Amino acid sequence: MENETKLENNAKVPFMTSFFRSQASSAVATIFDFGSAGLLHYLLSFHYAIASPIGNIFGAIISFYLGRNWAFKRKDGKISHQAIRYTITSLSSAFINTTGIVFLTESFGVDPGWSKAIIALLVGASFNFLMFRYFVYK
Repeated sequence: MENETKLENNAKVPFMTSFFRSQASSAVATIFDFGSAGLLHYLLSFHYAIASPIGNIFGAIISFYLGRNWAFKRKDGKISHQAIRYTITSLSSAFINTTGIVFLTESFGVDPGWSKAIIALLVGASFNFLMFRYFVYK
């Protein structure tokens, strides 16, 4: 019985289930990300290229917790190894997000808030999900 439970706990969450859970987790993390970035940029006058990665850090903390414990259910891996892989993924994502936001804002005059939303959706549904599933919580 104990081996069966261990095998069940070790099984990967099905692809589509993990995709939708990951997107829901991202939505919650995004609330913290956008909220903190918006507060820093619009209320405290931080430049959006600084406010955005700070918001990413807050969102990343929430996202890691939800990904490990719910979206991918991979608590069996060493948290330190997952945290290192998550950090690599998050830093890469923050770079892609910030570069995309600056590109849309500076090249096309898109409001930084809209740029952030557009880029976050694109990066979250592609790069982040695949990295989480196959690299962070493998």
